[in-house]
Amino acid sequence: MEKVKRPEKITARIGPSVLNADLSKLFEESQKLMDNGADYLHLDVMDGHFVPNITFGNAVIQCLTSKMKNVFFETHMMVSSPDQWIEEISKSDVDQYTFHVEASKDVPTTCRKIRESGMKVGIALKPGTPVEAVREYIDIADMILIMTVEPGFGGQKFMENMMPKVKYLRDNYPTLDIEVDGGVGPSTIKSCAEAGANMIVSGTGIIKAPNQKTVIEEMRKCVQTCIDKR
Repeated sequence: MEKVKRPEKITARIGPSVLNADLSKLFEESQKLMDNGADYLHLDVMDGHFVPNITFGNAVIQCLTSKMKNVFFETHMMVSSPDQWIEEISKSDVDQYTFHVEASKDVPTTCRKIRESGMKVGIALKPGTPVEAVREYIDIADMILIMTVEPGFGGQKFMENMMPKVKYLRDNYPTLDIEVDGGVGPSTIKSCAEAGANMIVSGTGIIKAPNQKTVIEEMRKCVQTCIDKR
């Protein structure tokens, strides 16, 4: 595979996780998030095997993407067989397919299949996985996701001790998109931003906020300020 061509400079992007929304009104809740300034939407797909929970699958995703044509969708595939779902998810016009390094039997092949299907490649790490596990794959990935909670459930406490992973990646790969996910909100965004994350997934921190627009704007400003200081 060819190396990914990266932009000259990263930008701050805020992607709410819709898992924490009222799923009986998924389209309305998702549109509200975009209207309030979200840069993209993060869809958590769980299979009950890789993590002990089940969420929504491709049928739900397809319904959502068909109604929201100009939105960047990322699927976070918390599944035990990431290669199995690539073709199906790609048919839903998803923009980025993020899989776990722990789940893939052949990471370069998984990345190649994702790229050939027309989606961007994201590689995620569970908290217990060292950052060295993805180092050799960074050149063929569009983004690295550092989980700041154990994957599988929303509303967990942010793990501050994951920030050295983010800092290592940012110090060594200045234009790499680095995402954090888990317990991120107004009280923890500064740690993420200072460590070097530029893509921020936030569930309850945004969904349950009295004013989603204000929270999104403040989080983006915090991240962009840290980017500009580098």
